Amino acid sequence: METTTEKQIAEWMVNETKFRGILRQEEAIAHVKEHFGEQYIFVNENGNVSLEKEVKKAFRKQHKGRIAWDRDGFFWAWT
Repeated sequence: METTTEKQIAEWMVNETKFRGILRQEEAIAHVKEHFGEQYIFVNENGNVSLEKEVKKAFRKQHKGRIAWDRDGFFWAWT
C-alpha cells in the first residue's frame, strides 16, 4: 500500500511530466533522492538505479495512462 510520501512523489512526477512534456529518469531519481530520501530508490538486477516499486505503482495510478515510458530514452512523456 502506498504511503503519503509515495503519493507526493507520484504527484510531483506527473506535474513535471505534464508541464515539461518529458521527465528523464535520472532527473526524477536525483529529485527523489534529494527531497524524499534514498529509501525510494534502489539498484535493480541490471545495475541501473530505479524508483521503488510502490512509487512507480502510485505514479501509474496518478497518471491514468496519460504518460508513457520510453524504454530506449529512459524518460516518461506526456501523451
